[in-house]
Amino acid sequence: MTVQDDTLESFQAHGTPALPPGESGHVTHEGARIWYCRLGSGLPVILLHGGLGHSGNWGYQVPSLLEHGFQVLLIDSRGQGRSTRDPRPYSYDLMASDVVAIMDALQIEKAAFVGWSDGACTAMLLAAAHPSRVSGVFFFACNMDPSGVKPFEATPVLDRCVSRHTKDYAELSPTPDCFQQLVADLSLMQRTQPNYTEDDLAKIHVPVTIAQSRSDEFIRTDHAEHLARSIPNARLVLLEVVTHFAPLQRPEQFNEVVLGFLHSLHSS
Repeated sequence: MTVQDDTLESFQAHGTPALPPGESGHVTHEGARIWYCRLGSGLPVILLHGGLGHSGNWGYQVPSLLEHGFQVLLIDSRGQGRSTRDPRPYSYDLMASDVVAIMDALQIEKAAFVGWSDGACTAMLLAAAHPSRVSGVFFFACNMDPSGVKPFEATPVLDRCVSRHTKDYAELSPTPDCFQQLVADLSLMQRTQPNYTEDDLAKIHVPVTIAQSRSDEFIRTDHAEHLARSIPNARLVLLEVVTHFAPLQRPEQFNEVVLGFLHSLHSS
Protein backbone atom coordinates (compact mmCIF):
# COMPACT_ATOMS: atom_id res chain seq x y z
CA MET A 1 0.00 0.00 0.00
CA THR A 2 1.33 3.42 -0.95
CA VAL A 3 1.92 5.72 2.00
CA GLN A 4 0.90 9.35 1.57
CA ASP A 5 0.96 11.66 4.60
CA ASP A 6 1.53 15.11 3.12
CA THR A 7 0.01 16.93 6.12
CA LEU A 8 1.80 14.72 8.69
CA GLU A 9 -1.48 13.99 10.44
CA SER A 10 -0.68 10.27 10.53
CA PHE A 11 2.87 10.97 11.74
CA GLN A 12 1.56 13.17 14.54
CA ALA A 13 -0.95 10.56 15.64
CA HIS A 14 1.03 7.34 15.17
CA GLY A 15 4.68 8.08 14.37
CA THR A 16 6.30 5.74 11.85
CA PRO A 17 6.20 1.93 11.72
CA ALA A 18 8.24 0.26 14.45
CA LEU A 19 11.80 -0.60 13.50
CA PRO A 20 12.67 -4.26 12.96
CA PRO A 21 14.72 -5.89 15.75
CA GLY A 22 18.46 -5.35 15.56
CA GLU A 23 21.67 -5.24 17.58
CA SER A 24 21.43 -2.12 19.73
CA GLY A 25 23.53 -0.53 22.44
CA HIS A 26 25.42 2.58 23.48
CA VAL A 27 28.93 3.87 22.84
CA THR A 28 30.37 6.30 25.39
CA HIS A 29 32.16 9.19 23.69
CA GLU A 30 33.05 12.76 24.64
CA GLY A 31 30.83 12.90 27.71
CA ALA A 32 27.78 11.28 26.10
CA ARG A 33 26.26 7.82 25.66
CA ILE A 34 25.30 7.50 21.99
CA TRP A 35 22.64 4.95 21.08
CA TYR A 36 22.91 2.83 17.93
CA CYS A 37 21.12 -0.06 16.27
CA ARG A 38 22.58 -2.29 13.55
CA LEU A 39 20.27 -4.31 11.32
CA GLY A 40 20.83 -6.71 8.44
CA SER A 41 24.02 -7.53 6.59
CA GLY A 42 25.69 -6.39 3.43
CA LEU A 43 27.16 -3.03 2.49
CA PRO A 44 26.71 -0.59 5.41
CA VAL A 45 24.45 2.44 5.19
CA ILE A 46 24.35 4.89 8.10
CA LEU A 47 21.12 6.88 8.55
CA LEU A 48 21.41 10.21 10.40
CA HIS A 49 18.10 11.79 11.44
CA GLY A 50 17.09 15.43 11.61
CA GLY A 51 17.18 17.78 14.58
CA LEU A 52 14.78 17.06 17.49
CA GLY A 53 14.05 13.61 16.04
CA HIS A 54 15.44 10.12 16.51
CA SER A 55 16.24 7.00 14.52
CA GLY A 56 12.64 5.81 14.54
CA ASN A 57 11.87 8.60 12.06
CA TRP A 58 13.46 6.33 9.43
CA GLY A 59 10.73 3.74 9.96
CA TYR A 60 9.67 3.82 6.30
CA GLN A 61 13.23 3.63 4.97
CA VAL A 62 14.78 0.81 7.01
CA PRO A 63 12.62 -2.05 5.62
CA SER A 64 13.30 -0.91 2.06
CA LEU A 65 17.06 -0.84 2.63
CA LEU A 66 17.03 -4.26 4.29
CA GLU A 67 14.95 -5.68 1.45
CA HIS A 68 17.58 -4.48 -1.02
CA GLY A 69 20.40 -6.20 0.85
CA PHE A 70 22.00 -3.35 2.78
CA GLN A 71 23.22 -3.35 6.36
CA VAL A 72 21.65 -0.41 8.20
CA LEU A 73 23.20 1.46 11.10
CA LEU A 74 20.92 3.87 12.97
CA ILE A 75 22.33 6.46 15.37
CA ASP A 76 20.44 8.74 17.75
CA SER A 77 22.38 12.02 17.71
CA ARG A 78 23.67 13.21 21.07
CA GLY A 79 20.99 14.55 23.36
CA GLN A 80 18.24 13.19 21.11
CA GLY A 81 16.30 9.95 21.11
CA ARG A 82 17.94 7.52 23.53
CA SER A 83 21.32 9.31 23.55
CA THR A 84 22.61 11.57 26.31
CA ARG A 85 24.73 14.71 26.09
CA ASP A 86 27.14 16.72 28.19
CA PRO A 87 26.78 20.45 28.98
CA ARG A 88 28.89 21.76 26.10
CA PRO A 89 27.20 23.54 23.16
CA TYR A 90 26.10 21.48 20.19
CA SER A 91 28.25 21.38 17.09
CA TYR A 92 28.12 19.38 13.90
CA ASP A 93 31.79 18.56 14.32
CA LEU A 94 31.10 17.01 17.73
CA MET A 95 28.21 14.95 16.37
CA ALA A 96 30.38 13.82 13.45
CA SER A 97 33.00 12.62 15.93
CA ASP A 98 30.28 10.59 17.70
CA VAL A 99 29.53 8.81 14.43
CA VAL A 100 33.20 7.93 13.91
CA ALA A 101 33.36 6.57 17.47
CA ILE A 102 30.44 4.24 16.78
CA MET A 103 31.94 3.11 13.47
CA ASP A 104 35.18 2.33 15.31
CA ALA A 105 33.39 0.44 18.08
CA LEU A 106 31.45 -1.67 15.55
CA GLN A 107 34.47 -2.08 13.26
CA ILE A 108 32.77 -0.44 10.30
CA GLU A 109 35.61 0.81 8.16
CA LYS A 110 33.55 2.62 5.54
CA ALA A 111 29.88 3.36 4.93
CA ALA A 112 27.46 5.26 2.77
CA PHE A 113 25.54 8.00 4.56
CA VAL A 114 21.96 9.13 4.19
CA GLY A 115 21.49 12.35 6.14
CA TRP A 116 18.32 14.33 6.70
CA SER A 117 18.54 17.98 7.79
CA ASP A 118 20.99 18.14 10.74
CA GLY A 119 21.98 14.58 9.90
CA ALA A 120 22.92 15.67 6.38
CA CYS A 121 25.21 18.38 7.77
CA THR A 122 26.88 15.83 10.01
CA ALA A 123 27.37 13.45 7.08
CA MET A 124 28.89 16.14 4.87
CA LEU A 125 31.31 17.19 7.59
CA LEU A 126 32.36 13.55 7.88
CA ALA A 127 32.95 13.42 4.15
CA ALA A 128 35.21 16.45 4.39
CA ALA A 129 37.13 15.40 7.52
CA HIS A 130 37.19 11.59 7.14
CA PRO A 131 36.81 10.78 3.42
CA SER A 132 38.35 7.33 3.86
CA ARG A 133 35.38 6.37 6.05
CA VAL A 134 32.69 7.63 3.65
CA SER A 135 31.75 5.91 0.40
CA GLY A 136 29.18 8.58 -0.44
CA VAL A 137 26.68 11.06 1.01
CA PHE A 138 22.98 11.43 0.25
CA PHE A 139 22.41 14.96 1.52
CA PHE A 140 18.73 15.79 2.01
CA ALA A 141 17.17 19.08 3.11
CA CYS A 142 20.12 20.88 4.60
CA ASN A 143 22.43 23.87 4.24
CA MET A 144 26.19 24.25 4.49
CA ASP A 145 26.17 27.92 5.51
CA PRO A 146 23.51 30.10 7.18
CA SER A 147 22.63 31.89 3.94
CA GLY A 148 20.84 28.76 2.77
CA VAL A 149 18.09 29.00 5.39
CA LYS A 150 14.70 30.59 4.73
CA PRO A 151 13.06 32.91 7.30
CA PHE A 152 11.05 30.76 9.70
CA GLU A 153 7.30 30.54 9.18
CA ALA A 154 5.12 28.39 11.40
CA THR A 155 2.78 26.00 9.56
CA PRO A 156 0.36 23.25 10.63
CA VAL A 157 2.77 20.65 9.18
CA LEU A 158 5.63 21.94 11.33
CA ASP A 159 3.38 22.04 14.39
CA ARG A 160 2.38 18.41 13.86
CA CYS A 161 6.00 17.36 13.44
CA VAL A 162 7.10 19.12 16.64
CA SER A 163 4.14 17.62 18.49
CA ARG A 164 5.32 14.12 17.53
CA HIS A 165 8.95 14.92 18.39
CA THR A 166 7.88 16.25 21.81
CA LYS A 167 5.98 13.06 22.61
CA ASP A 168 8.76 10.77 21.37
CA TYR A 169 11.40 12.68 23.32
CA ALA A 170 9.42 12.28 26.55
CA GLU A 171 9.14 8.53 25.92
CA LEU A 172 12.70 7.81 24.79
CA SER A 173 15.06 10.31 26.40
CA PRO A 174 16.98 9.66 29.62
CA THR A 175 16.17 13.34 30.40
CA PRO A 176 12.48 13.47 29.39
CA ASP A 177 11.82 16.95 30.79
CA CYS A 178 14.53 18.74 28.79
CA PHE A 179 12.92 19.04 25.36
CA GLN A 180 12.62 22.83 25.40
CA GLN A 181 16.30 23.15 26.32
CA LEU A 182 17.13 20.84 23.42
CA VAL A 183 15.11 23.06 21.07
CA ALA A 184 16.97 26.17 22.25
CA ASP A 185 20.42 24.59 22.05
CA LEU A 186 19.91 23.00 18.63
CA SER A 187 18.42 26.24 17.29
CA LEU A 188 21.56 28.12 18.30
CA MET A 189 23.74 25.63 16.42
CA GLN A 190 21.50 25.75 13.36
CA ARG A 191 21.60 29.57 13.24
CA THR A 192 25.38 29.72 13.34
CA GLN A 193 26.71 26.49 11.78
CA PRO A 194 28.05 25.19 9.50
CA ASN A 195 29.98 27.88 7.64
CA TYR A 196 31.48 26.11 4.65
CA THR A 197 32.91 28.27 1.88
CA GLU A 198 33.05 27.37 -1.81
CA ASP A 199 36.70 26.41 -1.29
CA ASP A 200 35.69 24.05 1.54
CA LEU A 201 33.02 22.46 -0.62
CA ALA A 202 35.45 22.05 -3.52
CA LYS A 203 37.61 19.81 -1.32
CA ILE A 204 34.84 17.21 -0.87
CA HIS A 205 35.67 14.36 -3.22
CA VAL A 206 33.36 11.54 -2.21
CA PRO A 207 30.24 10.92 -4.34
CA VAL A 208 27.45 13.27 -3.23
CA THR A 209 23.80 13.54 -4.16
CA ILE A 210 22.08 16.76 -3.08
CA ALA A 211 18.36 16.06 -2.66
CA GLN A 212 16.04 19.00 -2.15
CA SER A 213 12.28 19.41 -2.06
CA ARG A 214 11.16 22.42 -4.08
CA SER A 215 8.69 23.24 -1.28
CA ASP A 216 11.09 22.76 1.64
CA GLU A 217 10.05 24.87 4.62
CA PHE A 218 13.60 25.62 5.76
CA ILE A 219 16.15 25.38 2.94
CA ARG A 220 16.37 27.54 -0.18
CA THR A 221 16.35 25.65 -3.47
CA ASP A 222 19.00 27.95 -4.91
CA HIS A 223 21.26 26.98 -2.00
CA ALA A 224 20.91 23.30 -2.91
CA GLU A 225 21.80 24.23 -6.49
CA HIS A 226 24.83 26.16 -5.21
CA LEU A 227 26.01 23.11 -3.25
CA ALA A 228 25.63 20.87 -6.29
CA ARG A 229 27.72 23.29 -8.37
CA SER A 230 30.40 23.68 -5.68
CA ILE A 231 31.02 20.03 -4.75
CA PRO A 232 32.94 18.20 -7.47
CA ASN A 233 30.70 15.85 -9.48
CA ALA A 234 27.77 16.27 -7.10
CA ARG A 235 24.33 15.32 -8.42
CA LEU A 236 21.22 17.39 -7.74
CA VAL A 237 17.79 15.77 -7.33
CA LEU A 238 14.76 18.04 -6.93
CA LEU A 239 11.70 16.41 -5.35
CA GLU A 240 8.21 17.53 -6.29
CA VAL A 241 5.08 17.80 -4.08
CA VAL A 242 6.88 16.87 -0.83
CA THR A 243 8.59 19.21 1.64
CA HIS A 244 11.30 18.98 4.33
CA PHE A 245 9.53 15.83 5.53
CA ALA A 246 9.63 13.79 2.33
CA PRO A 247 10.76 10.55 4.06
CA LEU A 248 7.47 10.65 6.01
CA GLN A 249 5.15 12.21 3.42
CA ARG A 250 5.90 10.10 0.33
CA PRO A 251 8.34 7.39 1.47
CA GLU A 252 8.16 5.35 -1.74
CA GLN A 253 9.26 8.38 -3.77
CA PHE A 254 12.04 9.18 -1.32
CA ASN A 255 13.23 5.57 -1.05
CA GLU A 256 13.48 5.22 -4.81
CA VAL A 257 15.89 8.17 -4.99
CA VAL A 258 17.95 6.89 -2.03
CA LEU A 259 18.24 3.41 -3.53
CA GLY A 260 19.29 4.89 -6.87
CA PHE A 261 22.06 6.76 -5.08
CA LEU A 262 23.23 3.68 -3.16
CA HIS A 263 23.24 1.43 -6.20
CA SER A 264 25.21 4.02 -8.14
CA LEU A 265 27.99 3.85 -5.54
CA HIS A 266 28.49 0.16 -6.15
CA SER A 267 27.99 -0.02 -9.88
CA SER A 268 30.78 2.36 -10.86
